[in-house]
Amino acid sequence: MLRVGLTGRLGSGKSTAARRFAELGAVVLSADEIGRAMMQPGEAVYAAIVERFGAGVVAADGALDRAALARIAFGDGRIKELNAIVHPSVIARQKELVDEVATRDPHAVAIVESALIFETQYGGEGGWHKRFDRIIFVKATEELRIMRFVERASGGKLLSEEERQALRNEALLRNARQSATEGNATNCEYVLTNNGSIEQLLAEVDALWPVLQETANHQPS
Repeated sequence: MLRVGLTGRLGSGKSTAARRFAELGAVVLSADEIGRAMMQPGEAVYAAIVERFGAGVVAADGALDRAALARIAFGDGRIKELNAIVHPSVIARQKELVDEVATRDPHAVAIVESALIFETQYGGEGGWHKRFDRIIFVKATEELRIMRFVERASGGKLLSEEERQALRNEALLRNARQSATEGNATNCEYVLTNNGSIEQLLAEVDALWPVLQETANHQPS
C-alpha cells in the first residue's frame, strides 16, 4: 500500500485535490475531520481542551466554540498548547485508519490531507518520513490563497471592508504558523500548482493518479 501525505498552505486547494483523489479511488483521510470528531463532547481531547483553555471555549449547547478557541489559540499565542493536545491523538488515529486500509487492500493508495505534515513535532519516531511513502504539495500564490480563504469564510455574504480585512488578517495569521510548509516543498515528490482554474488543478490530479496507483502496486507488502 502507498501512504501519501497531501499538504499545502491555507487556501492552496489541497481539499479540492483531496476530493478528486477520492473520486478516482484513493482512500482519503482528513486530519481536520479526525480532529473535529475528537473535539466533540465526551471525547478525551475535548475534555483536555476545556481543562486547559477554560469554560470560555464552550458554547451554550456544550460543544466547543471553535471561533473562541481559535481567537485564544492564534490571538494569544497559545497554538502550541492546543497542538500538544490535539496532534498526538489525531496522528495516532490516522495510523490506525491507514493500517485498517492496508489490511483491507494491500494495493490501496491512502492519502492523509493535512496542513501541518512538516510542522508538527508529534509524528512519533521518524516523524513524517516514517509516516508517509510520498508527499504531495499543493501550491498557489499568497494573493490567491488569501482571496480563496476570504471568499470561503464569507459563505457568499457581502462583506464590509472591515469584515474583509479581518478575514485577511486571520488568513495571514494562520499562514504564519505554516511558514515551514513552503520551504519544505522541496521535500515533496509531487507538486501541484493551483494558480489557475479548478479544472486545471483537477487535470493535474488526474495525471498524477496513475503514477500513484503504479507506485502502490509495487510497494513491498
